[in-house]
This record gives sequence, C-alpha cells and structure tokens, in this order.
Amino acid sequence: MYDCDVLVLGSGPGGQKAAIATAKLGKRAAMVERRDMIGGVCINTGTIPSKTLREAVLYLTGLSQREMYGQSYRVKEDITITDLLSRAQHVIGREVDVIRSQLTRNRVTMLPGMGSFVDEHTVEVVDGTGRETRVTAEKIVIATGTQPARPATVEFDGRTIIDSDDILALDRVPQSMIVVGAGVIGIEYASMFAALGSKVTVVEARERMLDFCDIEVIEALKYHLRDLAVTFRFRETVAAVERHANGAIAILESGKKIPAEVVMYSAGRQGMTESLRLENAGLAADKRGRITVDEYFRTEVAHIYAVGDVIGFPALAATSMEQGRLAAHHACGEPVQALSTLQPIGIYTIPEISFIGKTEDELTAARIPYEVGISRYRELARGQIIGDSYGVLKLLVSSADRSLLGIHVFGTGATELIHIGQAVMGCGGTVDYLVDAVFNYPTLAESYKVAALDAMNKIRQIDHMG
Repeated sequence: MYDCDVLVLGSGPGGQKAAIATAKLGKRAAMVERRDMIGGVCINTGTIPSKTLREAVLYLTGLSQREMYGQSYRVKEDITITDLLSRAQHVIGREVDVIRSQLTRNRVTMLPGMGSFVDEHTVEVVDGTGRETRVTAEKIVIATGTQPARPATVEFDGRTIIDSDDILALDRVPQSMIVVGAGVIGIEYASMFAALGSKVTVVEARERMLDFCDIEVIEALKYHLRDLAVTFRFRETVAAVERHANGAIAILESGKKIPAEVVMYSAGRQGMTESLRLENAGLAADKRGRITVDEYFRTEVAHIYAVGDVIGFPALAATSMEQGRLAAHHACGEPVQALSTLQPIGIYTIPEISFIGKTEDELTAARIPYEVGISRYRELARGQIIGDSYGVLKLLVSSADRSLLGIHVFGTGATELIHIGQAVMGCGGTVDYLVDAVFNYPTLAESYKVAALDAMNKIRQIDHMG
C-alpha cells in the first residue's frame, strides 16, 4: 500500500495541474515543494513577475499613448525599481494564495521541502530544518522546471553580472544594459528596459533573433526596438566580462568593447534535476538537465512521468499545464487524447508577438501553396482609438482548400487575438468563416475579417484569370 496514488515533484503550472487532475479523478495526490516557491518559477521569478513588470513599464512610461499625446508623454517622470517591483510582488502574493487555496480545496497533501528519489517508488523530502520524511507513491510526476543556465566562465554577482532571475533583485533601473542572448527571455527584458530608457545592447551569436517566428514580424520588432535605441550585435560572441566599480565591460570575440552598468545573460535554461538523484529511480537527464518522455509523458520508467520545462521544448507555462493534466489522466488510467500539435506561441516583447501554425518559410520549403491576407491596425478604428498604428495581423490561407495554415500577429493584444484564429483552425474551419462572420465594431478582432477578405480577393483574382 502506497502513501499516495500520485506524487508530484514541483508546484509550477505542470505540477499544479497534474496534482489537481489526480484529485478530481478521486485519487490521492501529494505534492513536494519548497515553502517559498509555491507556484514554482512561473509565479515567483519567471512568467508572472516578468509579464507584470512589462505591464507596469507600459503603464508608467505612457509608451502606448505617445502616438496620441506626443513623444514626451509620461505617466511618471522618475520611474524607480520599487514602482515596478511593488506591482510584481502584489501579483505574486495574490497568485500564490490562489494556488494554495486550489490545492487545499482539492485535498492535495503538501510536503514542504526538496524531494529526491530513494528508489523508483519512494521519495525523500528534506524540509530545510533537517527533518527528513519518506513518502511512497504508485505513480510519480516530475515537474521540477528549470533555472537560468549559467556559463561556467562567467562570474555572476547578482548586481552587475546577472541572469534573468536576478532582475527582481536589482536596486535601480540601470542606465545601460547588455543582454547576452536574443532568445525569448532576453528580448522580452531588452524591450522592457529599453522602454524604461536604458541604453540596451543585444549580443547574439546567431544570424537573427527568434528564428522560429515569421521573418516579417521579427523585422518589425527589430525596427521598433531600434526606435527605442536598442543596438543589435548579431554574429557576435562575448569572450569575457570585466567587472568595474561602476559597471562592466563586455569584450566581444571580434575585439569590440561595450561598457554597461549591468550585463544580463540569457543563455537558455537548465533542467532542475541535479538534486533529484534520478539514478536511484533508474533515470538519467541529458546535459541540459532534461528528461526524455513519450507521447503520454512517461519516462523510461513506466510509472514515472515528467512534464513542463524539465522535458524541454516548448517550455511554456500554457503547454506545461496541459502536459500535467494529460500525464495525470494517463497515470490514473483515464483515456486521454494526445497533446494537440496546434499550440499558440506568445512572446511578451514590446510590442507583443503571437502566432500559431506554420510560417511562410516553412510552407515555402514544404512547397505548400498559400495566399497571404493582411490587416493593419492603423486601418481599423480600434487601432486609431488605442493609438497603435504599427500592429499587423497576417493570415496564411491554403490556395487549395482555403483552410488556415498559419496566423501571425504583431501589436497590442496579439497574445489574446491569436485565440480566435486558433479556434477556427482547431475546428477545421476555412477562411470563408472569417469572411462571413460579424465582429464587434470597433475592435482589433475585426482584423480577422479584413485579412480574410484580403486573402479571398487574391484567391478570387487567380480563379477569374484561370
């Protein structure tokens, strides 16, 4: 007889949903988490604080209103780090309360501390005061998440040379900043600090940033970030960082030297599996700390599952939640559908980006004929009202059967807007639905109708000529 049916390691989005789904199915669920980390990295240092910070930046700088009220418009003249972080702390506190009450309400047993495997059915929990508890479970879900990867050659100090977790411990808004790595996290923070007036330089070894996104969208984002005085150094690598009394100097392999108050490394994420003693359960992680799973999120040991960032791509809170739910259903013997391949991606840069489905490059490479429908926010009444003249929605429509192959949005509310297209794609709808649908006026959602008409007109033109 085991102590519980399903034991979850970690309380981030994947862990929460796994534990709650287990409880909803009438099974005994338990969860191991450090006292100060309820909600995991997502709530405490990652998604929630960074998105709250972005909201505070947009509001206090008045950036989104400047088209209306002029370039000098500000809500607050001197924005301090306290202004930004007090809002983040408030949201974190509320979210932790919500999660805690959900777990309690669903009778999930909380085991405070760090867990590690004794054997494949037993986990030892050390609570930080030296107390050790052993708990046995029939099924185990690993949802321990990730932490920022720290190159061994770099001396992080939490003040001058930092990673993305250290952002929340800054004591001031830096006047200048170097962001090493133009991945999602790097570019999100680069755009926030640039909006605050920091002089930001982005150093990236690759040819371009966010290369999984639509190339036109990335060009538009680059244009906007340059407008906020961001400097890009592509095909460049940081060879060394010298720390000085009032900042640091990054020395690039090409010999260039860049001074800044703060250097932020955004060098990907490392799976938090080191302290799990995986070998005791017959498991191993790769060099990035990731665990391999099958389509049901089972590891090589059939009764042990892994979900969320610890299994690698796409490493998003949204996908982690669904993985956690599906893993719990499978572990409890409930029939499950495989995770949908149609996942929206949202990137909270300034302005934000969201897309679903294929990019133009992917369709071209696969020789799938398509037509493009474009809608520009500046041609929508709502775009004028909110002062967003640069936003764009792009539909990629199959020339053969008029199905939607991809949707790419850049601008205000992109991460919300994408779900309309997701619903149409998910239900196997065609562009005709969007042509015939009536949208509220004035809204940004109307951009779907405008883009759909644009695509249809192009398709009709070819049909007429044929």
